[in-house]
Amino acid sequence: MGELVDRVDEQDQVLGVVDRAEAIRQGWLHRIATIVCRDEDGRFLVHRRPDDSSRFPGRYNWMLGGAADAGESYEEAAARELLEELGVHANPSFVLKFLCTGAISPYWLGLHEVVIASPVRPSAGEVAWHDWLTATELESLVRREEFVPDAREAFDRYRHLNRPDRPLS
Repeated sequence: MGELVDRVDEQDQVLGVVDRAEAIRQGWLHRIATIVCRDEDGRFLVHRRPDDSSRFPGRYNWMLGGAADAGESYEEAAARELLEELGVHANPSFVLKFLCTGAISPYWLGLHEVVIASPVRPSAGEVAWHDWLTATELESLVRREEFVPDAREAFDRYRHLNRPDRPLS
């Protein structure tokens, strides 16, 4: 078996443990933990995925993250993914959760955020390029075709939650 994840239902209750690849093939719900990183000036970390990535190659994203392992909470998965992808030890704060239809398959997306004050060391296997963008720059980039579609949906929900009637600050 490959990567084991919790198969969950429409209320995010665990039904059992399954292989993630099988969950994707079957369209079974599972959990994805993501992290939005900001610097001390409020800018957002944006990255481009490597061209050889199995999911969304060469596309831009404003979130880092991945599947929560079987038995792992969203928060634990977010902290693990942050360490794996950026080399940053931190406990991201939970922001929101929603049932994402997903461009590849449906899943529950748990979005977290963290302020990073130290240098980041992106994993070459996950991040081909990165930069810190202002809210205005991010809002422009998120509408481009080369942006990960699931990340666009998360951005819209995050923006509405934080400032439904004006740009992010």
